Amino acid sequence: MKDRPKKTSDDLRPEYRFDYSKAVRGKYYKRLLGEGANVIVLEPDVATVFHDSASVNEALRSLLDLTRSTQRLTERSSRRRKDTEAGRDNSDNSGDTILNS
Repeated sequence: MKDRPKKTSDDLRPEYRFDYSKAVRGKYYKRLLGEGANVIVLEPDVATVFHDSASVNEALRSLLDLTRSTQRLTERSSRRRKDTEAGRDNSDNSGDTILNS
């Protein structure tokens, strides 16, 4: 009759056991910074909408494009408002600007 091997309380095989006393904290930290890796943790409600990094990047790029175009619009309108407030926007029909004195 064959003897059955004794079952251990630990389910891991010996080759998968790791000695944490020899671990080095932050071993790859500088390498990741050098490669420019950024890790961002999304809130759970946001993570349900975005399934991968490509969809997050696409959404952020479209938001950046929107803010750039909106910023140009607001710069033009605020520049014009400043000119009006300074009294420089008074013009006659000939196109010449008349300054208030």
